[in-house]
Amino acid sequence: MEMRVALAQMPVTDDVEANVGHILRAIGFARAERADILLTPEGSLSGYTHQFDARHVADALGVVTAEAQAAGVGLALGTCFAEPDGECYDELRFYAPDGASLGFHSKVLLCGTLAEQPEGEVNCYATGPLQTFLFQGVRVGGLICNDMWANPACTPMPDTHLSQQLSRMGARIIFHAVNGGRDGTEQSELAWQYHESNLRMRACAGHVWIVTADSCHPLGVRCSSPAGVIGPDGRWTCRADPVGIQHLAYTIRLDE
Repeated sequence: MEMRVALAQMPVTDDVEANVGHILRAIGFARAERADILLTPEGSLSGYTHQFDARHVADALGVVTAEAQAAGVGLALGTCFAEPDGECYDELRFYAPDGASLGFHSKVLLCGTLAEQPEGEVNCYATGPLQTFLFQGVRVGGLICNDMWANPACTPMPDTHLSQQLSRMGARIIFHAVNGGRDGTEQSELAWQYHESNLRMRACAGHVWIVTADSCHPLGVRCSSPAGVIGPDGRWTCRADPVGIQHLAYTIRLDE
């Protein structure tokens, strides 16, 4: 069994129209590469913020999903979104190539300060139960940024090893949408090393494929985490240049 995956390392900002443009270009790349599914970074549609125009983002989502459906490309789309339940979620939304919605993963390990009363996104987003999705006969999972590595500098809750949980739930591939801080300092270098080692070790530990993509904003500064595809042995099978806009495609052969 095979799945051809594509990913977009793209600049994510609060400019929804600009984000849509980048996503549409990535869909075009995925179509040309005959990819089954495209992964985009955390917040790639709305921007990485809970302060967005809900109607504007909902309309933009309609544009993006219609384009993906026309291209015959599934989506693992990172966006913040206001759901009908009245809650705001930091989501990874899954769509089949025919446009059918498969559901969404909501970020679980929300970032915040380590104070007794944490501050930060932990107070801005709702969360839901961990789940898997059936994509073209393959059980997949989604994680968002800190869900994968539980950065000890910004995780005010225990690391519940979500990648391991998804593996036990039957996931063969984990799609991982990232939007980490970066500024070119020594601290950024330390975070890069931590992120990469966690990606590789958790792929090994769960014996799962991991497809991961980060925002590349601001352009010219190295991303916070490498983008690419990691096999169940913890080795990169393909990876993007760490600076700037990058599109990649790779065929995962699950029977190997």
